[in-house]
Amino acid sequence: MDVKQESLKKHFEWGGKIEIAVRTHIKDSHDLSLAYTPGVAEPCLAIEKKPELSYELTNRHNTVAVITDGTAILGLGDIGPEAGMPVMEGKCVLFKEFGGVDAIPLCLKTKDTDELIRTIYLLSGSFGGINLEDIASPRCFEIEKRLKELCDIPIFHDDQHGTAIVVASALLNALRVVKKKLEDVKIVINGAGSAGIAITRHLLSLGARNVILVDKCGIILEGGDNMNEAQAEMARLTNPQHISGNLADAMKGSDVFIGVSAPGVVSKEMVSSMASGACVFPMANPVPEIFPAEALEAGAAVVGSGRSDFDNQINNVLVFPGVFRGALDCRASDITQEMKIAATMAIAGLVTDAELAPNYILPKAFDKRIGPAVAKAVAKAARACGVARI
Repeated sequence: MDVKQESLKKHFEWGGKIEIAVRTHIKDSHDLSLAYTPGVAEPCLAIEKKPELSYELTNRHNTVAVITDGTAILGLGDIGPEAGMPVMEGKCVLFKEFGGVDAIPLCLKTKDTDELIRTIYLLSGSFGGINLEDIASPRCFEIEKRLKELCDIPIFHDDQHGTAIVVASALLNALRVVKKKLEDVKIVINGAGSAGIAITRHLLSLGARNVILVDKCGIILEGGDNMNEAQAEMARLTNPQHISGNLADAMKGSDVFIGVSAPGVVSKEMVSSMASGACVFPMANPVPEIFPAEALEAGAAVVGSGRSDFDNQINNVLVFPGVFRGALDCRASDITQEMKIAATMAIAGLVTDAELAPNYILPKAFDKRIGPAVAKAVAKAARACGVARI
């Protein structure tokens, strides 16, 4: 039985991966009076007078909603909200296991952008944060942007920012291995959807100067055709030499390849055309743009992927539990770029100079230091930039 068959079998056995646990128990009428009527009226009235007490008198302070519309589910595409529920439940398990955060999956039966935004906003008073998940590009950009304007709690699209943070952490350490600086390297990112654009933005904010973004039509170039608004913005900020052509053209002489695209689109010849000391991150899942062994055979110095069965897994689980733990701990109203940078540096910093190696550029997912380190760094950054409320 392979892992897919075993997973289906276990899901039938589990009947769901999460459940509700209670912090208080009703053993007699007095307990009932305290937890429910008539006693419960007092915390209700206290919150009416001072709404921020909802964080102290309910579990809102530790609860996140994991929300999808089912349009871009984990490499499966638009399979619908019901079919996306196993992924959302899985995400909730990871929140609890790696960050101690209670998370509720919500799969919304609409593809209407305005309806999604309105629905999520109306729900936001019940949660300490919102994790947007598996919403198709380019709608995901507008949904996150408008919700951040409307809501007074953190809104975080993990497919964008979680991916960007962990990729940046991996790249900073890979560049330590090959003794190159971020501001000096030529970076090629294949895939101009939500993840690729977020990675690009994040690397630019960290000091990258020469990033080339490529999609299925070729290199993103200012003035090019068939670009959405987000891609047009990236065209203005990237490709400073105005290179045109396809992925193979972009990769010639490059120092870094980051793939968030499709299986098998990178050849050994493309990797061989890169500069010496090349860092290659083919992260398409389950089949990467090029398999790590092939990339190493072609001359790559450091290779990472999205898979757990290869060295250097680049996985969002290193990011989102700690980011939300830190944001909730300081009751942040937003997750800012400063907080994302802090998370990046915290993850990268867990790999010491003595540990750093071509096959070890990120801490393992089960390293118990990760969540607390990220949470501490994120909360500190939130206080420094003024979005922390406690």
